[in-house]
Amino acid sequence: MAEMALVAVAALAVGLAGAFAVLGWEALSPASYQVSGTVFEQTGSRDVAAVGATVSLTVNGGAARSVPTDLNGRFDFPNVPPGGIALNVTAPGFAPVTVQTFASPVYGTTTTGLTIVLVHGSATNATTVSLSPFPDLETFVASVGSGVVLLGIVALLAGWAALVTARSNRPAVGVVGGTAGLLAPLGLYLLSLGGVFPYLLAVTTALAAAGAFAATTRCLEIYQVGPEAPPT
Repeated sequence: MAEMALVAVAALAVGLAGAFAVLGWEALSPASYQVSGTVFEQTGSRDVAAVGATVSLTVNGGAARSVPTDLNGRFDFPNVPPGGIALNVTAPGFAPVTVQTFASPVYGTTTTGLTIVLVHGSATNATTVSLSPFPDLETFVASVGSGVVLLGIVALLAGWAALVTARSNRPAVGVVGGTAGLLAPLGLYLLSLGGVFPYLLAVTTALAAAGAFAATTRCLEIYQVGPEAPPT
């Protein structure tokens, strides 16, 4: 059963790494998005539309383009390329607000219907709201690539452990392979990939469960027969 769990870890890691590789490639595909929303000014007990506030948009840290809000406090940027999107909103007498979001063909956060509220102040009490952990497209693709490498290492460790423990009972090797599968979701979380794709949680849960089973089983074998069982 432990060998089967290790094989499952290797198979899940390979499948997930392959899916990440494809999605990382697709993330570089050309696309365009609409970025829009409404800016309000906080005045007393109610918020009113901020007329004439300046909204500046940058994508992937590039050149900025700006528009004023209309009579309803609305702004709209059509044909925005994919990547990390930063909106800097300013108005006289109010603290600037920066909203960071992200859009790509495979993963995106909110880019339309944004609501931004300005409060009285100055640049010294500016605020930043991050809707995505990725500041630009390059960072996103690099994070996905790191996830592919991580899962490749996990697959190699689990596959090697399954082969070695099938030929001779070396439970310590199985512990290494199982622990790799158990900790893989933590690595993906640290790469900010934990909530990027809908199926990720289910697959990494299965990966961690198989790894935990293999590692626990092999630890019990070590406790019972030592690091390596004598030949029979």
